Amino acid sequence: MRQGYSAKFKLPIRFLRPGEYYATNQPEILGTVLGSCISVCLFDEENRIGGMNHFMLPGCISTQEILFSEIGRYGLYAMELLIGEIIKKGGNRKTLKGKCFGGGSVLRFRQYDGNIPEANIRFIRKFFELEEIPLITENMGGSYGRKIYFFVPEGRILMKRLIGASQENEDEENYKRLLLRKRTAENLMKRS
Repeated sequence: MRQGYSAKFKLPIRFLRPGEYYATNQPEILGTVLGSCISVCLFDEENRIGGMNHFMLPGCISTQEILFSEIGRYGLYAMELLIGEIIKKGGNRKTLKGKCFGGGSVLRFRQYDGNIPEANIRFIRKFFELEEIPLITENMGGSYGRKIYFFVPEGRILMKRLIGASQENEDEENYKRLLLRKRTAENLMKRS
């Protein structure tokens, strides 16, 4: 996670990459750039706490993988990590509200990987439904990336559509290559 300061908004700013999450009870801006990944912004207006995550895949983790995995890259774990962090800072799960972004079809995945952006979108909508957390804003899907800034604690979002190549596409491509290398290494270890 990169940290900095926004002279324009006169606030600290943190930029999240795939697999990361962060929650705060201080006035801050949380930012990220999304392609096929999903970013969830959760906030508790009553307690003035908010947080963001950035995940690449909806779930699909084996029991052998769980001990060696960067679990923040998986939607289910990313959501529980973020909610847990908000609660640790004094938030209340019952008063959380959410905003979701991403899931753009900007990367070419191998055929057997399925449609990752659509799977991410289905997962996060179902998560909000099952957890009974109001999803008050969403901007997901399409064939473009997004750059978002989440202002904690008020829950305000600034979003810009990204057409063409972006740093996120490069970050996601690098992250995808890392995942594929890990999967190949695990498969080789299972065979030996």
